Order: sequence, then C-alpha cells, then structure tokens
Amino acid sequence: MHRSRKGFSLLLAIIVMITIATLMALMISLSTTTAKQTSDIYVSEQTKLLARSATELALLAISGHNNNANCIENINFTFETNYDVNMSLYYIGNGLPCNPSHLLANNISTPESNGTVIIDTYVTFKGSSEPIRYHRRTIQKP
Repeated sequence: MHRSRKGFSLLLAIIVMITIATLMALMISLSTTTAKQTSDIYVSEQTKLLARSATELALLAISGHNNNANCIENINFTFETNYDVNMSLYYIGNGLPCNPSHLLANNISTPESNGTVIIDTYVTFKGSSEPIRYHRRTIQKP
C-alpha cells in the first residue's frame, strides 16, 4: 500500500504540472493577442487623425494657391517614414482652369457652390506585416 501512494503522488504531480503549463501557455497567448490589438488600435487612431490633418493641410494649400491659373490636383507625402498620405482633389465650380479628370462639374450657376472641392484622402500605414489603409472623403468650400 505504501508503494501505491508514491505512484499516486507522482501521477498527481504530473497532472498538476500539465495543468499549470497549459494555463501558462494560454496566458502567454492571450497576452500576445492583447498587445497586438492594442497596437492595431493605436495605429488605426493615428491614421484617422493623420487623414483629418492632411485634409486640413489640403484646404490650407488650396486657400494659398492661385486657383485662377491652375488647380491643385494631388498632394502626396510621407509622415514618419511609416505613413503614406495620398490626396486627390476634385473640383465643382464654374469656369475653373482644372484638368478635366479632376473637374466634376464646370457649369455650376450658383456662386455659393463655385470652387467647391472634394478631397479623397488615403493614409496607408506600412510599418507592420499587414498594411493598414484608411480613406476619408470630404467636401469643402475653401
């Protein structure tokens, strides 16, 4: 009977070790997943804020540009080496000197709508294994 207790204690110790190892593996897996999700949320919010800021930059560029000579059609730049920002600007107005591919309407009769711009902003984060891309479309009167 004394030998069976040693065998039972050994079996119980093995079961406890397997249970603890399984729980630790689950904990490490959950920790890794949580860290990746936190990082993805941060990058997602960063791309949204960058898209908003880039749209404001495009409006500033339009307001400081002589739109009677030609129109700003594209603005592209890189931010912090991981973010590519590409903006396409499309115009609605009357008598605008824009390239026809960036002119949605050139016969608007209301003066309030003349010079309206639609800005398509694409922000791409290329610093991870899976690129994150965010698109923002804005219609503004500069």
